[in-house]
Amino acid sequence: MNSSHNVAVVTGAGSGIGQACALALARAGWRVVLAGRRADALQQVVEQAGGGDALLAVPTDVTQPAQVDALFAATLQRFGRVDLLFNNAGTSANGIAFEDLSYDTWRSVVDVNLTGMFLCAQGAFRAMKAQSPRGGRIVNNGSISAHAPRPDSAPYTATKHAVTGLTKSISLDGRAWDIACGQIDIGNAVTDMAARMATGVKQADGRIAAEAMLDVTRVADAVVHMASLPLEANVQFMTIMATKMPFVGRG
Repeated sequence: MNSSHNVAVVTGAGSGIGQACALALARAGWRVVLAGRRADALQQVVEQAGGGDALLAVPTDVTQPAQVDALFAATLQRFGRVDLLFNNAGTSANGIAFEDLSYDTWRSVVDVNLTGMFLCAQGAFRAMKAQSPRGGRIVNNGSISAHAPRPDSAPYTATKHAVTGLTKSISLDGRAWDIACGQIDIGNAVTDMAARMATGVKQADGRIAAEAMLDVTRVADAVVHMASLPLEANVQFMTIMATKMPFVGRG
């Protein structure tokens, strides 16, 4: 796919996986819209990418429908279309015993990881359906937790399992409009959010153990690959993980 005129929207673009993917897409020639809650962090990523007219930062809280609408309105006003949504914004409440979870904590994770992802996917879907040439691609950030939980991670794990259902629904509903939807499930990429894995994290048997980590640039390369496919091809699910992390088998 020739990406020189293609437009990508990346949520959670101010740090971590979103930042790495926004930078990688920019290097690959995409015009990139960076969405996230912190305007200063977004601007730093824009500057890191070299600035210019091909980059647009739009401060956005993905849990707020009006702000998501404004994100896609700004994207269409600036670039005229949406070819890719990397639906990445997420949060966690890991480390809280199940019986101690508050309603507010549960709701805050659901609002970002599931409702926010739905709102952004819907905004992208509407744009992709209406534009000419029509169609585009949505890549949802699932997680290894879309397959198996860590201890004390009920809100995060529940939402990431739900993301898989959302991905499948979008894939089906998008067929008639040339909208492809896939999911990338990431294990132990080196980011501020996951840094604790390298120093020690609770295992299923209660032990605390350090885990192998994955360079986040490998994740960014994978997202660029998924994004670069022609729309008649789709990576429905990709798992990219640290080879030696405890996931496959019995740990």
